[in-house]
Amino acid sequence: MKAVVQRASRASVEVNNEDVGSIQKGLVVLLGVSHEDTEEDARYLAKKIPYLRIFEDDDEKMNHSLVDLGGKLLSISQFTLFGDCRKGRRPNFMQAAKPDQAKKLYETFNHMVENEGVGVETGEFGSMMNVALTNSGPVTLILDSKER
Repeated sequence: MKAVVQRASRASVEVNNEDVGSIQKGLVVLLGVSHEDTEEDARYLAKKIPYLRIFEDDDEKMNHSLVDLGGKLLSISQFTLFGDCRKGRRPNFMQAAKPDQAKKLYETFNHMVENEGVGVETGEFGSMMNVALTNSGPVTLILDSKER
């Protein structure tokens, strides 16, 4: 699994011009699932992301995690993270999981994050979504469950 993690002061996601999820101070996670991923990959990211110390303390050092702040996470399924652009001009998505597998692992990740005590808002799996965020910092990290 790949995750693009962005620290946000606010973020929201719309489907068909309707707000389906929003957060204030927290994290936006764009989550991609490959056909090789398992529940263990979801567990790894769900145990890692909420505890990343990427929020500032009183001395403006990144010492606090999402759990420390009691913030929320906005989770967006993002199969295009597995787009291979090495050949030609059209990305190849052969590494991305099929929808059934991807949805199951995406939902598993979200439930595991909730089990860590973090509120999770989501987009709508498989839908065209408009995601808006104010990236605070900016802080953006890329995590890959295969690169531990």
